[in-house]
Amino acid sequence: MSARLSCIVVCLVLWVALPPAHAAQRRNILLLGDSLSAAHNIELGASWPALLQKRLADMRPPRTLVNASISGETTGSGRARLPALLERYQPGIVVLELGGNDGLRGLPLAAIRSNLAAMVHEARGSGARVLLLGIELPLNYGPQYRAGLRAIYADLARENHAALVPFLLDGIALDPELLQPDGLHPTAAAQPRVLANVWPALAPMLATGHQHAQPGCSSAAGEFGDFWGARDPREW
Repeated sequence: MSARLSCIVVCLVLWVALPPAHAAQRRNILLLGDSLSAAHNIELGASWPALLQKRLADMRPPRTLVNASISGETTGSGRARLPALLERYQPGIVVLELGGNDGLRGLPLAAIRSNLAAMVHEARGSGARVLLLGIELPLNYGPQYRAGLRAIYADLARENHAALVPFLLDGIALDPELLQPDGLHPTAAAQPRVLANVWPALAPMLATGHQHAQPGCSSAAGEFGDFWGARDPREW
């Protein structure tokens, strides 16, 4: 075999053996959220996304979490940022933790739904699977508005075969010791519990590549309003 032919054979073997760049990029998980996912007033390494990244790094093959969360983010600003993030990171999974600030500002439910739906469709159109993280609002927003926001997450998950965590702060919002003085943001000590709420919905997506909407997980969402009754809602 000539030296030139040998070189061609070796190159072909290496080309076949190396995983395509697209496959490696699809190991990225994009998280787009507000201050609940942006380490608000706690050390970055103590936040639930940082804890998640440590868990993902131990997987084989390892996964990478791209946390694009920003304090004060709304569904409108998240919708505007998502296309560039999808193009840059080409994630295999997109986690959407948005809607809380829209709700606290009393924005129209139709607009919140439209923005979230557009993000779900944009993510799915890029080839990514979607996990929605729901949130609850204080009691003073009224039962109709609160139920309407809650239904947006459930409806979009069902309609788009997306995974769902109905209430991100389940088991946390009713415990003042797990909340910061503002009564809105979980403490550093609560971050593992936030991750424990997310992981059961995310793990199957990592293990099998299949995605199914998750059913409502507890009655805490209904009790959340009683806890919020005496709180001063600000912003996530």
